[in-house]
Amino acid sequence: MPADSRPLLLLTNDDGVHAPGLRLLYQGMGELYRAVIVAPDRDNSAVSHSLSLHRPLKVKEVEQNIFAVNGTPADCITLAVEKILPAKPDLIISGINDGANLGHDISYSGTVSAAKEGTIRGVPSIAVSISGDPPYHFATAVTCAARITRLILASRLPEDCYLNINVPNLEAAQISSMKITRQGRRMYENAVQELVDPWGRPCFWIGGGSPSRERGPGTDSYEMERGFISVTPIHLDLTNYDALAALQESWTNKLNGGQ
Repeated sequence: MPADSRPLLLLTNDDGVHAPGLRLLYQGMGELYRAVIVAPDRDNSAVSHSLSLHRPLKVKEVEQNIFAVNGTPADCITLAVEKILPAKPDLIISGINDGANLGHDISYSGTVSAAKEGTIRGVPSIAVSISGDPPYHFATAVTCAARITRLILASRLPEDCYLNINVPNLEAAQISSMKITRQGRRMYENAVQELVDPWGRPCFWIGGGSPSRERGPGTDSYEMERGFISVTPIHLDLTNYDALAALQESWTNKLNGGQ
């Protein structure tokens, strides 16, 4: 039998190896490409870019080409690229995440951080999330991921860039189109809930707050709420170059003992 020469895709997420969005993505991509899942063995939402440095990691092949790791999404990318896959993947897709990753969400998201880790390792990478609450129109997000995949495999991404893609929770026919957007601002009001445990002691729960968004045109939140798929290019280099120039001009002498 001749070797399979189709592009190799690595799929992961932060919702866990059995998450419906990941499995539907695998089904859709597996029809066109060599697809392999390497994902956490349980929910790892909001773990950001953490790596497991102080405990051993174990890998279990739960089905053919589907591997579960007792670690974070970034762990999964590291193990997949270094040890599990037969070759360097042509593309990494992280998702489909249950719920949007907009604005400041990307700093906390394990889904987006997996794409970041892939980019650090020199693999074109995207994160795909679907907004809203269940039931999710995952088929819409799979179609979007397939379109973006074709574009990237044909022309690749700019260096040190990965994509954060957010899909409205709508049927495909209701989607306006795709828009290239910038990262907006999204914070959560009343995000810390103060509770009392069964022994009467105070405790706290982070999460469940109402999101407040920057709604300016061109931002990820604004365009997605208008029915567009938001495609935001994210750069690995986090340097604020405007501040760099300003501080070099105004602080250099002071930092070095001048007035």
